[in-house]
Amino acid sequence: MAFQNVGTFDLGTVGGQSARVGNAQNFAMDTAGIATGQAFLTSELEKRDMMVRTPLTSYTYTRDIPIRVGGGWAEFISAMQVGYGITGGSGDGLFHAGGSDGIPMVQADFGKGLFKTHMVAAGTRVMWIDMQRGNMTGRNLDSLLRDGLRMTYDKHMEENTYTGFSRYGTTGLLNNPDAVVTNASEAEASGSAATAFKSKRPDQILADVNAAILSAWEAAEYDRDAVSNHIIMPYEQFNYLATTRVSDLAEKTILTFLSENNVAKQNGADLYIGATSWCKGAGVDGKDRMVVYCNKERYLAMDELVPLTRAMTGANTEHFCFDTAYAGNLSEVEVFYDQTIVYVDGI
Repeated sequence: MAFQNVGTFDLGTVGGQSARVGNAQNFAMDTAGIATGQAFLTSELEKRDMMVRTPLTSYTYTRDIPIRVGGGWAEFISAMQVGYGITGGSGDGLFHAGGSDGIPMVQADFGKGLFKTHMVAAGTRVMWIDMQRGNMTGRNLDSLLRDGLRMTYDKHMEENTYTGFSRYGTTGLLNNPDAVVTNASEAEASGSAATAFKSKRPDQILADVNAAILSAWEAAEYDRDAVSNHIIMPYEQFNYLATTRVSDLAEKTILTFLSENNVAKQNGADLYIGATSWCKGAGVDGKDRMVVYCNKERYLAMDELVPLTRAMTGANTEHFCFDTAYAGNLSEVEVFYDQTIVYVDGI
């Protein structure tokens, strides 16, 4: 049973592979059936399973980026930035003497960046007859459709967060064109050109992690607040790190070893290492990608200007139903300091 993107036409009956009506046995209500099974009405001998099984899925976007709520139906998000300068520089140009009749003046260069927003809209339709039948069965069809709507919205937010939408010229956490792209180092083995984590010793994996953190931190002028504190990678690599011991004689896993000995922790940052399915094949030439960045609102964010909201509900007499429209307003991923993001491919 999986989430289905069905487009913009009226929905028919949708069910999971193991929950379709067609898998059920047909009722035999002919003379032979009655003679061998006694006369019971259809469904009289059924035990109803009241659980409605929804598609299996997961969402990680709320963990991997700060989300700011509010702002209304704006068309753009603006962000101000400033650069400073002074005549003669900040070195010996600041020297001053008693007889001097002038001093260097600090100058500020202001700029404004714009980020796109986009509106989302979707609807649900409940037939009047189905509403009445729901009173008999105890099923709230409107609630079930809202759950599907919420799943659709979360799927949209996932894609908006990690990859953006090429159709509208937006990017996400995994494909920012201004981020630094590096390759994982080769395993230190004779004649080996493998770069995957599984082919490396724990200290070599730690070296890859530290190299990415230091690369981003150096580009940020070693600002203590800009030390990378967030790493995401595919589930395959994460689970390998989380379940493989450093050595046969050690109790610690490689993940614990990385968490305790990374350069970010030694410089005051609490490094989080997690997994998301979006990193699988996200690198150059389809390689698996590890993303190292600073997960703070100062450095990147996404605005949920208007969370998914029930806009209106109306009776549709032509189709004998009730239609409900939902809408929201979202921004693209806003990266304010692109030098703080580093991609490591081939892990």
